[in-house]
Amino acid sequence: MAALDDAVARLADEPADHRFKGLPPDAAVSGTTLGGLAAERRSLFTGGFTSPVLALSAERLEHNLATLAGYAARHGLTFAPHSKTHMAPQLIARQLAGGAWGVTLAVPHQVRVARAFGVQRILLANELVDAAALRWLADELDRDPDFRFVCYVDSPRGVSLMDEALCAAGARRPLDVVVELGAGEGARTGARTEAECAALADAVAATGTLRLVGVAGYEGEVPGPTLENVGAWLERLTALAVTFDKAGRFAGLDEIMVSAGGSAWFDAVADAFAGIPALSAPTLKLLRSGAYVSHDDGHYREVTPFNRRPEEGGLQAAFTLWTQVISRPEPGQAFANAGKRDAAYDLELPVPRVVRGLDGSTRSAQGITVASLSDQHAWLHVDEGVTLDVGDWIGLALSHPCTIFDKWKAIPLVEADGTVVDVIHTFF
Repeated sequence: MAALDDAVARLADEPADHRFKGLPPDAAVSGTTLGGLAAERRSLFTGGFTSPVLALSAERLEHNLATLAGYAARHGLTFAPHSKTHMAPQLIARQLAGGAWGVTLAVPHQVRVARAFGVQRILLANELVDAAALRWLADELDRDPDFRFVCYVDSPRGVSLMDEALCAAGARRPLDVVVELGAGEGARTGARTEAECAALADAVAATGTLRLVGVAGYEGEVPGPTLENVGAWLERLTALAVTFDKAGRFAGLDEIMVSAGGSAWFDAVADAFAGIPALSAPTLKLLRSGAYVSHDDGHYREVTPFNRRPEEGGLQAAFTLWTQVISRPEPGQAFANAGKRDAAYDLELPVPRVVRGLDGSTRSAQGITVASLSDQHAWLHVDEGVTLDVGDWIGLALSHPCTIFDKWKAIPLVEADGTVVDVIHTFF
């Protein structure tokens, strides 16, 4: 953690300049750093920030981090949050400080970012067959004996490519892998049947470069997902771990990894993992939820397990995209200066929640809807009788956090009164 904390602290020395949209232009003129800007505790609304600007709620972020960390602890789950959602080392540091085992990532670049900031435990939730990335990874594992890395295998061809690249790289440490059980016909990655999974385990055992350490999968891809269907697939996943263990496939391990868990069905994961019997080594029951950090005001609001089990707590939408009205060309029509470059739009369009006048007054955005997005414009429909003037700011609620963070390299962390207390740096 010390190396991570030191690397994160150095982010504060970055100039608050033109590379980061929305930040105050005068900060660049005066040579202010990101840390210096945070220390000034400017107002998001009167401190020189330009439109559009994405704001992350400090209070809601803290609530969400604590909520899922507490959930995992109560249910005996180890937590490796899917940090590819945000790729923000400051947030990774907070997740690890809150008890996370490590992080889950998706592609080699993200692993390189995490390692540059000193992250010591990484699960890559994909099969890794890129020879260049495997050469780098072999060097990284050999260089740092404390670095723990695990990735998926889901095809014999993938196992062969991994073995070939690692042999060519002269890897001295075996690469830990988990067999990925696919979520069903037509789902995303992963072997479709238990027989295919067993063949993969055999292929791994036949190499000298890979070591089987568990099983994993993603229940969010179960076709026609219902609590019953997801639960049935999770039973298959846990049974696969038991079968592999009885066959001696995990002999000699200190722990056996069983991993699942996006942000929609982690209650089902907790139930299924609670039923895993004692294996030949302690079970690392690894939950990977990631979208919870900022949550959202759309997709995940509807599917969060806390809707099914409110007694467990709840998550809060932590993003607001502030955009300014720049045109009222016709009655009933307006345009704001945030578009696809700024807002998530792959699942649902942004939803106007609040209007802030240039005098600082606020009012409900009821009667205003986002009809569509262009690259840099939000097309707004304004109901008859609703007041909306050029220059007004609109606070937009956003859906699907997985495609929000990647559009912003620096995100003001804002307290409820509008005070900017930090700037979150992302690496996509």
